[in-house]
Amino acid sequence: MFRLQGRSLHTGRHANVRACPAEAGTGIVFQRRLRTGRIVTVPALWQARVSQPLCTALQAPDGTLVRTVEHLLAALSALHIDNARVEMDAEELPIFDGSATPWCEAIREAGRVDLAIPRTMIRILRSVEVRDGRRSLRIEPAPALSITASLALAHFGEMRWGGAITPESFVNDLAPSRSFGRLKWALPAKLYAYVSGRPVLRGAKLSTTAAIFGNRVIGGMRVPDEPVRHRILDLVGDLSLAGHPILGHVTAVHTGHELNHALVAKLMRDPFAWELVGAAST
Repeated sequence: MFRLQGRSLHTGRHANVRACPAEAGTGIVFQRRLRTGRIVTVPALWQARVSQPLCTALQAPDGTLVRTVEHLLAALSALHIDNARVEMDAEELPIFDGSATPWCEAIREAGRVDLAIPRTMIRILRSVEVRDGRRSLRIEPAPALSITASLALAHFGEMRWGGAITPESFVNDLAPSRSFGRLKWALPAKLYAYVSGRPVLRGAKLSTTAAIFGNRVIGGMRVPDEPVRHRILDLVGDLSLAGHPILGHVTAVHTGHELNHALVAKLMRDPFAWELVGAAST
């Protein structure tokens, strides 16, 4: 078990989080305590996903939202945590420094317990692809989860990263990468949010995001080609909404949350593209 707290990216509000072990077969579930004291459970599954600006959001049947869950989901998935209950007292998880490192550190400090039953995994049987203009995302058969991604930003050129998604590669290569955005778009968006009352980027500042100004990241990049690595981080979290670890190779070109979720939905709705298999606990 671990506890963390902090301000959120979009609402700008303070959130307290407690993550607890759960029984085999539970999966990852969020439990949000409302101001009335009522607790609403929202499963981290693709069917519960709803579109919200610049984040991954899940919604219960009664309309209760939990949002900006992708960094925690990515850390749990990459560190092989299959069953957990995440308790929160706000709509949105903390953003911390915009990376997944704080979540990884908390998970590793808390430790993990191997259950006495095999893990259930999704094995890809045939390729599935989604496209949106120059953006594309494809998953195909492979013995383990691996990702090859590219991202082209103005003034930066093409950035690339590729490799197997293991606990070590995630913690060292992907988790330190931060949410990013251009200052020229973020400042008007924050102003619009305050005027309209919409919870968008209210908690965004230089300490919570990698801010792009012209052809540079203010303060420098933490890791080479940091933006594309963060897109992969988000992708790992979004893929986890399939409900089980995935065995397959993903090729991503300029992907983002909407395309990630489109791929997961298309994959899960095609019963001939995948199968559930048992694997030794890892």
